[in-house]
Amino acid sequence: MTSSFRLLLVCSILFLLTPAPAEAQLAPTAEPATAGMSAERLSRISETLSPYVADEKIAGLMTMVYRKGEVVHHETYGQRDRQTNAPMTKNTLFRIYSMTKPITTVAALMLYEEGHFQLDDPVAQYLPAFKDVTVYDTTAGGQPTEVPARRPITIRDLMTHTSGLTYGVFGNTPVDSMYTEIGILDNDRTLAAAVDTLGTLPLLHQPGETWHYSVSTDVLGRLVEVVSGKTLDTFFRTRIFEPLGMDDTMFEVPASEMGRFATNYAAGSDGSLTVQDRKQDSEFAAPVTFLSGGGGLVSTMDDYLRFARMLLNEGAIDGTRLLSPKTVDLMTQNHLDGTYEPGWGFGLGVQVCTDLAQAQTLGSEGMYGWSGAANTFFFIDPKEELIGMVWTQLFPHGRYPIGPQFRVGVYQAIVE
Repeated sequence: MTSSFRLLLVCSILFLLTPAPAEAQLAPTAEPATAGMSAERLSRISETLSPYVADEKIAGLMTMVYRKGEVVHHETYGQRDRQTNAPMTKNTLFRIYSMTKPITTVAALMLYEEGHFQLDDPVAQYLPAFKDVTVYDTTAGGQPTEVPARRPITIRDLMTHTSGLTYGVFGNTPVDSMYTEIGILDNDRTLAAAVDTLGTLPLLHQPGETWHYSVSTDVLGRLVEVVSGKTLDTFFRTRIFEPLGMDDTMFEVPASEMGRFATNYAAGSDGSLTVQDRKQDSEFAAPVTFLSGGGGLVSTMDDYLRFARMLLNEGAIDGTRLLSPKTVDLMTQNHLDGTYEPGWGFGLGVQVCTDLAQAQTLGSEGMYGWSGAANTFFFIDPKEELIGMVWTQLFPHGRYPIGPQFRVGVYQAIVE
């Protein structure tokens, strides 16, 4: 290795580890001490997570901590695009995928508050395709068969992932195969057409009996359309994004903003990075036909902070109220009879911590949040008046323990 190459390598690593300047920052950062946090301890977040960038396990990373009305930490590392050397900046656009789900759930709860439906209403009352659903049954012995559902799918089932629907891409059951063969989430079909098709497929479980991650929130998005009389993108824009000032949250990225859009990468078995979704060729760069309430949005961290602050503030922010405090309280309770994994239950559109010892994490019982397929994470802790977010763009989800490590870094920095 020549000395000039060593110098180039060192400079490259230093560039990757240096927080990039913000081109636009809607949430100015305050001194951590004003919110009862230690600046020295918050620096451990960078010490823990920056090696992922230095070791080229991820291209770039962004972190944010908000406590007691102040952003006390907001850093960027590495690049949003390795091929063009574009740095990660605070106005970078990310695919938030399943972090769309809490937004769709809020949209539905707004309509619930307006008296359009009850949570235990059958979904088929609004989406007739689900009138006569069947369940794929393997318990009777012999050949698997389809049996009638014991009860209708309810709107609450959609919000809690207990509908009996599945995703198709995460399982290898015969029902999952039916989803993939049809291409239920393909962008060449409309949301209405996809939901009508879903109603003809058997359920994986009886409604209300099992938590199973699924396209339930996509069906919920269609319910929002039918009940409101607006397409999902229009409802989001007029009822949520514009009132909250979320100007950078969208289903498709316009050409004028494509320069801010991060590239999504895939991690190989050896940890090497390959391009999974380049911004120029991304489905988010083309006109979107399938408006996915389960995973279709692009956003910035500043924008999503506005949404998270609304929830932390019990449904309102800066004089704009989307939900009643009572509705947010209902949304963030555990609605399962048990838990879907140790220490964690599920509310309406979000996971909820029910037992810290079982969850084996720092935090508070009652903290809630969710994540996206490309490793974007957020959590809200009402007891600590706290919001935490860590985002990158990497498949597969959970390849590295970025979310859990970040959460530990946030909570150990609380000193009062």
